[in-house]
Amino acid sequence: MKITRIQAWAVRMKLSEPYTIAYESVSHAANVFLRIDCDTGLFGVGCAAPDPGVTGETPEGTLASLFDVADGMLRGEDPLRHAQLMERLKPPLRAQPSARAAVDMALYDLLGKFAGVPLWKLLGGYRSCIPTSVTIGILPVDETVERAQELTAAGIRCLKLKGGRSVDDDVERVRRVRAAVGPDVELRFDANQGYTEQGALSFVERVRTADLELLEQPTPRGQLKLLGRVTSQTEIPVMADESLMNLRDAFRLARDDLADMVNIKLMKVGGIAEALHVNSVARAARLEVMVGCMDESALAISAGLHFALARPNVAYADLDGHLDLQDDPAAGAVIFRHGVLYPNEAPGLGFTGELP
Repeated sequence: MKITRIQAWAVRMKLSEPYTIAYESVSHAANVFLRIDCDTGLFGVGCAAPDPGVTGETPEGTLASLFDVADGMLRGEDPLRHAQLMERLKPPLRAQPSARAAVDMALYDLLGKFAGVPLWKLLGGYRSCIPTSVTIGILPVDETVERAQELTAAGIRCLKLKGGRSVDDDVERVRRVRAAVGPDVELRFDANQGYTEQGALSFVERVRTADLELLEQPTPRGQLKLLGRVTSQTEIPVMADESLMNLRDAFRLARDDLADMVNIKLMKVGGIAEALHVNSVARAARLEVMVGCMDESALAISAGLHFALARPNVAYADLDGHLDLQDDPAAGAVIFRHGVLYPNEAPGLGFTGELP
């Protein structure tokens, strides 16, 4: 079996509910879709979610990388030699992790289709579904409470609140949401790098009675020692997100005990294969793992889901990036029911439709 053709195109999708986090407001998301065709008639599909502030990529640059680099290196090759192909792509695409993730997904999708089984079973098949948190961006307190009540009324049992702009406002939002939804709903908080050390410690102390499950990326991404100081002084588990961009970052976080948990996003690390390596480091260091996402099509969410289902130490999922996307070309690639994500049973990544 040989690769005969590679196609890539960008899709700009509007969010049904724009949101705000500590450093930006978002109303649209651009994803880059990839299709790899083979001479047997099989094809695999993947998706990149480039983000200048997180992955350092743009949709235009991602498309150029896929056409100028990936096409020439993959055409005529055996798609089942996943490790070899991804290692060859890594040097020229080192600074384009979401582009690498798209290729990685498409090759894994092909592998699953070739084997005739869903990818999560090929990767390990530990569980068949996983609950996911649903995120509420930075809103006024009353609107945050109202949104939290709407989501829990719809069966969502885990909420992630965004903050990082004002400790006082964040404390009030957390306390009010906990009072509104009761003790049985899991609450997570993501400061998106917005706090100083003292701000983070003050926040943790003041929301102690709200029973937060975790505090995600309280401090700036490049200040790892600062993250470690917050981790060592708080009872709430601290999760590294933006501070974890690659396998080397995972090693540093684990070696120096700088976080209690890590958020692995396929777009940051370069795909499923690299995520498996990062996950192994985390498991060796006894760091709990969450699989997270960007503003991603259901196709990319499916890839994160298949990874999460395959490994026993992936304890948490934050795979809601597709829920507000309008006109998602890959809608239906995953099943979302009452706060739980399920794969469909189709081979590979499970998307059975035709991408435009």
